Amino acid sequence: MKIKHINNTSEFAQTLLQWNKLDNTRQMPWKGEKDPYKVWLSEIILQQTRVEQGLAYYNSFIKKFSNIKKLAAAPDDTVFKLWEGLGYYSRCRNLLATARYISKEKDGVFPSTYEEIVQLKGVGPYTAAAIASFVYNLPHAVVDGNVFRVLSRVFGIDTPIDTTAGKKYFTQLADELLPVKQAGIYNQALMDFGAVVCKPAAPLCETCPFNTSCIALKNKVVDFLPVKEKKLVQKTRFFYFMALQQDGKTYIQQRTGKDIWKDLYQYPLVETADAQPVAAVIKMAKAAGIIPAGAALIHASQPVKQQLTHQKVHGILVQVKVPAAYKAPATYIAVTPKTLQQYAFPKLIHLLWQQENN
Repeated sequence: MKIKHINNTSEFAQTLLQWNKLDNTRQMPWKGEKDPYKVWLSEIILQQTRVEQGLAYYNSFIKKFSNIKKLAAAPDDTVFKLWEGLGYYSRCRNLLATARYISKEKDGVFPSTYEEIVQLKGVGPYTAAAIASFVYNLPHAVVDGNVFRVLSRVFGIDTPIDTTAGKKYFTQLADELLPVKQAGIYNQALMDFGAVVCKPAAPLCETCPFNTSCIALKNKVVDFLPVKEKKLVQKTRFFYFMALQQDGKTYIQQRTGKDIWKDLYQYPLVETADAQPVAAVIKMAKAAGIIPAGAALIHASQPVKQQLTHQKVHGILVQVKVPAAYKAPATYIAVTPKTLQQYAFPKLIHLLWQQENN
């Protein structure tokens, strides 16, 4: 396993920094930001989220919570509603936990060392390196998907990036390449370069500043790098959301446990491993006490689906009328069409609403 250097490691950094100075036009509101709160917020949002999608959320959070103490003081439901649609909601829970920790234990002062930052909830080595270098110019290399891709192609490395050995190898190379006095600007440039030039698909090899030295380009294997060893095992689930209608109101409940969408809201749910006739689902719902025995079908939607990282979820909205005397379980929350909008729901339910309203 050999690294095929471009003569020397400093040449890579010099070329990248020159590209950043002359050709990098990528604009983001947090670039060059020295407020650790804003950089931390942007990095948490951008975990598992593209910049194009995360930008509006970042702006909304900054507008509503201008500092970490204001975020820490916000009710959970308010923050989750603002996060609604971003997915990977554990990030939102970690965001709140860290904000409250810093507000209470650190009097709102964000940690200033990598060792302290990496201990924060929801912050791993990559996020800690990004914050430490961007805000404090500390010499810690970032290693994310963009970095894996650029380094694997330029240096011709076919070690799988999703293995322990691969992660260690790329981290060592990233550390070796890092110009310690320009850590922040270099890290940002490397990430930008992977996003706009050395892209996953259709990279701009013809105008790339490394096109005379890139090992992957020389060997015509750009499209095959980086290498991943593991293949995702997909799970398929069917969610039948039971929208109980009773005198102008319906019922929702909060998701709990360690499953997807924890802390978000949904209609009472019947889950199956495969598609079922609606009549059979209603029978299951009655047997389980999810809807009362006197409930009657009003309408069932066409299915919609949402692709998650490890699973595909099919959703069907089943509207049923329940008797006026029906008393809902304690876990159910009665809402009107107006108050429904105050709660944060999974994207799947939003997709169902959109379909029903078209």
